[in-house]
Order: sequence, then structure tokens, then C-alpha cells
Amino acid sequence: MFKNSTHQIESLASLKRTDFRALWAEHFGQPLKIPARRELLVCCLAYRIQEKTRGGLSVSTRKKLSKLAEEIDANPDAGLRDFPCIKPGTRLIREWRGEIHTVTTIEKGFSYAGKHYKSLSEIARLITGTRWSGPRFFGLEASRNPTREHSHAR
Repeated sequence: MFKNSTHQIESLASLKRTDFRALWAEHFGQPLKIPARRELLVCCLAYRIQEKTRGGLSVSTRKKLSKLAEEIDANPDAGLRDFPCIKPGTRLIREWRGEIHTVTTIEKGFSYAGKHYKSLSEIARLITGTRWSGPRFFGLEASRNPTREHSHAR
């Protein structure tokens, strides 16, 4: 229908219903069967066109998503977390500007400097005076800036 994917994506919202459904079937290999708002369907089709043109999710991302789906299937009540589960009693040690900071995980949060906190981000903000991702600050997820200091879990 369109030669240029950018033009194709820009034109999705204004397509007639029959043209939209034909384009959907072309890109998904099956007719549109779900009754959803047009705006949502336009976003889905635009993503699919971009995915075909520029490539989809990386293998590692697909594996993570599959693992999450399996965990949710096994236990629908389980909460999702974006950082590794840390067992109570684990100590996180971080040096910041020449000072050592030690955080201990507890059943419902973290202990730092004699006080209890619900999140690592609260503690990272307290230490640095700026907003930080707590898991990133304490080295539980990869930093986008390789020059930042690293922390150690014990």
C-alpha cells in the first residue's frame, strides 16, 4: 500500500477502516480480531511496522519477558520487580565521595544509619543529595555511565 514505512506510520490514523484492516492482516499475517479502541490498534500496527523495518526486541529482552511471563503464569499474585531479589541480612556497601555507606536489607525494606527505609532510592537520595535509582547506585543493575564508582554486595 505504501512504499515508505515512515509515511505508512504517519498515515495509519487517517486510513479507512477496510484499508486499516488490510494493512493489519498484511503485517500480522491474520485478520484483525480484537475489538479495541482505534488509537490502541494504530499504536500496535505502528510498532509492528517499525519492528519489521528496524528489527524487534533483542534476544536477551525476549528471554527476560518470557521468564517474567512464566513467573506470572506460575504465580499471578507475585509482584514484579525491576531489580534482583535481595535476601534479608544482605549488606550493600557503597563508597561515595570517600565515605563508606552500609545498607542492610531487612524483611520490609532496608536499614541505613539506624533508620528503616522502604526503598534503596530513598537512601541513595539521602547519601548523594540528588535523585538516583537506588538499585543502580548500589550496583544491583548496570550503570549507563561506566565511570561511576561501583558498589559491592556482601
